[in-house]
Amino acid sequence: MKVKTGIGLDSHRFVEGESNRPLVLGGLVFRDAPALSGNSDADVILHAVTDAISGVTGRTVIGAVADAMCQDGITDSKAYLKVALKDLGSWQISHLSLALECLRPKIDPKVPALRQSLADLLGIAVDDVCITATTGEGLNDCGRGLGIHAMAVLTVVQE
Repeated sequence: MKVKTGIGLDSHRFVEGESNRPLVLGGLVFRDAPALSGNSDADVILHAVTDAISGVTGRTVIGAVADAMCQDGITDSKAYLKVALKDLGSWQISHLSLALECLRPKIDPKVPALRQSLADLLGIAVDDVCITATTGEGLNDCGRGLGIHAMAVLTVVQE
């Protein structure tokens, strides 16, 4: 059996004031915080997961591919994730570990829904998705409530 690990990172600032966009995390809409700034829906979780897949496959999706999709009006980060998932070929995802740094929204109450959403999107068991969150003691902009930072570590296997 072969094993590979990919790491993905993403950060976005909040859009303060009036925004007609909701906050999207892990493919889910949350109404208790402002939207994140970005060309797409700015889903930092799915961007980090997509980058982790790129860390396995060597093909960058968040960047030129996602930018071209945005120009075509495709701003749902689930679409970028689908492109990256196709690149895995015969590799199977065995585990996702996700770490978030943010002051808002409170992540702990959202963990069950986020785990289920990510499991569904990745085609793995919910027990193979783990999520941790921290405020980072307010040492950086995300910990001070200005945005959200996500880091994803993805393990894949091939028999």
